[in-house]
Amino acid sequence: MATDIVTVARAWIGTPYVHQASVKGAGCDCLGLLRGVWRELRGEEAETPPPYAPDWSGGGESLRDALERHLDEIALADIAPGDVALFRMVERGPARHCAIVAEKEGAPTLIHARQNKRVSEEAFTPAWRRKLAYAFRM
Repeated sequence: MATDIVTVARAWIGTPYVHQASVKGAGCDCLGLLRGVWRELRGEEAETPPPYAPDWSGGGESLRDALERHLDEIALADIAPGDVALFRMVERGPARHCAIVAEKEGAPTLIHARQNKRVSEEAFTPAWRRKLAYAFRM
């Protein structure tokens, strides 16, 4: 399953960033990427997210709570390719950015959509690891 998740996520690379969208090749945000991968692997949308601000302001840990309803939370130390990483972009703020963990040439990577960037795969650097708040497995 992990290999399938990474393969499907990589097929989204190059999709432009569009807030609240989830259409491969046309546009998505970080949650939209995760929703699209879920649909390709599972068929139906797990749930329709309510409207949300680009910075996920308000609502406490709403993204974490939504992921917990549909995925299995795992220890941060157990994160592996195919898992979903959830990050705090501001120290002590809510976790508001998600990515799919992958691997390239033995090194961990992240596949994600970031504001003003297309979906990309980049190194899972120490800077990203410091922001890691939660991890989930499909």
